[in-house]
Amino acid sequence: MNSDVMSRTPDIEGRSKKVWLLDDDTCLVEMIPSLRSFTYDRDELIDGTAELRLDFFEYVSGRLAAEGVHTVFRERTGPLSYLADYRPASPFEVIVKNRATGSTIRKYPGLFTEGQQLERPVVKFDYRTDPEDQPIGEDYLRLLGVDVDVHHALAQRCNAVLRSLLAPLDLWDFCLVIAPDKERGAVINSEISPDCMRLRTTAGECYDKDLFRQGASGADIIKRWTELMRIITHA
Repeated sequence: MNSDVMSRTPDIEGRSKKVWLLDDDTCLVEMIPSLRSFTYDRDELIDGTAELRLDFFEYVSGRLAAEGVHTVFRERTGPLSYLADYRPASPFEVIVKNRATGSTIRKYPGLFTEGQQLERPVVKFDYRTDPEDQPIGEDYLRLLGVDVDVHHALAQRCNAVLRSLLAPLDLWDFCLVIAPDKERGAVINSEISPDCMRLRTTAGECYDKDLFRQGASGADIIKRWTELMRIITHA
């Protein structure tokens, strides 16, 4: 099926994925080995990273589903491809912060220190727009029909499961796109991988896209992400 479908032009193509619609509820997704950081002005294709992102997403989706947190992932169909529930992409992103880092430090200078442990996880929303996502207030989202409470609850539940699953690594933050779902209320409609989170050892070693942001080579990123898969799967 893959070759027949993927021989035609994708119905949707972004920086990190190509999507072919199979019917109203199903799509085929192919990962693109793209890493991008607007803040650090770096945008590259690094062969080998897409497979590792999908390795992570496939494994974590299964573990999350066992805890009642569902993603759109259905099954892997190849090294770079998978079947998924099709849900139209939301223009809003949900970010969970367990530590102050990234946009928290840039947007709110002087309020927190880098890496500061937050007393409780913070959930915030961004409007996904080029060239850089922008924070958006929850009341705006409510006016636009977004069920903020459902998004909060799913993001917090996902955070709790991921923190347990990824231990002994420390999950500093991560981002999600959430979509409504008739049967399950809401589902995670985005990739979960080291490309969209920050993970650290207790000594501060990085296992996420900050490696790319900090200028690490493709080989170093692949080495660290391969090690990450061994850590979380206990292989």
